[in-house]
Amino acid sequence: MDVSQALRERRSVRAFTSQVPSAELVQQLMQDAALAASGGNMQPWRVAAITGEPLQALLADVAKTSAEENPAHLSYPPNLWEPYRTRRFANGEDLYKSIGIPREDKAGRLRQLAKNAQFFGAPVGLFVLIDHRMGPVQWMDLGIYLQSFMLRATEEGLATCAQGFWRRYDAVIKQHIQVPEEYLVAYGIALGYEDKHAPINTMRATRAEFAEWGQLVGF
Repeated sequence: MDVSQALRERRSVRAFTSQVPSAELVQQLMQDAALAASGGNMQPWRVAAITGEPLQALLADVAKTSAEENPAHLSYPPNLWEPYRTRRFANGEDLYKSIGIPREDKAGRLRQLAKNAQFFGAPVGLFVLIDHRMGPVQWMDLGIYLQSFMLRATEEGLATCAQGFWRRYDAVIKQHIQVPEEYLVAYGIALGYEDKHAPINTMRATRAEFAEWGQLVGF
């Protein structure tokens, strides 16, 4: 699989089989992703992969813990403006439509939302962390790492879902992994093999046309 194919095939998967990728493969993906570009070669990421009983213990603690949104690192800006508000709304509607949950079924939507806290049933969860003293450029480095990891996973036939959701459980997560106190959870990644029979995995996020965001100057 070449890079362009991996880019086209990668998507957010929200239902997985129970098959667990090997420790060797997960470590290889983590190491390959660390070849990502990094300003000043600072490599500001810390990454922890968790599975098996340790993962189940973590998820059990998360289920008993109230989410805490860090006001310095909100998932979305308040009072979201256009075109981003419409894009986010449409993405949510497409997701719930794929599993037959109408807008008026608030309980059904909440049940689906709660699956975030279970890594959508993935057998492996990853946490990508960053020192809280780092700035916007280092956060961009984290994004490059995330994309690199997900493309490599796609190449290996694995499925992923990047989840900013996990920032809300920073304290409880750090009770289950070894990381310096100054680090905070930036992202989680659900990792495993796609359940190809799950209706939710039929959903495909749309992309804006090039004319909406791109320009070529002097060509």
